[in-house]
Amino acid sequence: MGEVYPAVPPSVVPGAARITVPEAEPAEIWVRGHGMDNIRELLEFARSAGLTVGRFRGLLHVAIGRTISKPDGTKISSGITWRELAVLLKGLRYDPALGREAGADPETLSPRDRERYWYAVIALARVDSPETRAEAEQLVAPLKAAGFVVAPTMGMPAPKAKPSARVKPEKKSEKVEEKPKKKK
Repeated sequence: MGEVYPAVPPSVVPGAARITVPEAEPAEIWVRGHGMDNIRELLEFARSAGLTVGRFRGLLHVAIGRTISKPDGTKISSGITWRELAVLLKGLRYDPALGREAGADPETLSPRDRERYWYAVIALARVDSPETRAEAEQLVAPLKAAGFVVAPTMGMPAPKAKPSARVKPEKKSEKVEEKPKKKK
């Protein structure tokens, strides 16, 4: 291969040495978390509590399409992409046999590249189907007990209002006007 030459000569920005960054306490670094770190906690809890078996597609639906927060209102995630979720599932070493619940056959998908495998599983899971939403609703209570508040999806139908005792007034009878027929 050839050599790489810099296109711009190196230079020192005046005053750059004087810029100071406040040092953070190590405890602060661990308290604050990025969205994927907190989703990682949710996925780890779901696996350790046994919530993934039988409701794996619902877990995918929650991670991708729902807003998750802590009980104090701190937002954990407003949903992550399929690719980010595939990376997390690979990093957490989720059991590839869970792909069967989503309708995937682990023997036919790429066995070596786990990120591609999980991406294909998510694609086959139909995370927006009514069955998947029902599985996700089964996860809401156990996750809330663990400190994860899962908001309802935007596509879910609103609860039906109770019929009110107030009766609507009847419409006044309207006169029907006949329009004259057009002449040919």
